[in-house]
Amino acid sequence: MNIFVAKLNFKTTSEDLLALFEQFGEVTSAKVVIDKVTNRSKGFGFVEMPDDNQAYAAINELNEAEVDGRTIVVKKARPKEEGDNRNRGGGSGGGGGYRNRY
Repeated sequence: MNIFVAKLNFKTTSEDLLALFEQFGEVTSAKVVIDKVTNRSKGFGFVEMPDDNQAYAAINELNEAEVDGRTIVVKKARPKEEGDNRNRGGGSGGGGGYRNRY
């Protein structure tokens, strides 16, 4: 199961996330999302646990728990919807249209 973890302290690392969730069972991956421009944490991450029962136990125990001085939010991650890319881009503005200047 893929788990979404939000409101992380910006100093919390992927290794910290791994250690936090390993208390509940096997963790396939743990990743704090990093901003590509600033190279700093975005304050959220994802944890993958193969056993759903262990994953639900982790969610129930860790949701609204205090970690590194912050109250975190932990829930089952929603699957990325098809075509849900946030780069929607703006269309060009309307054309000026032809105006007679007589």
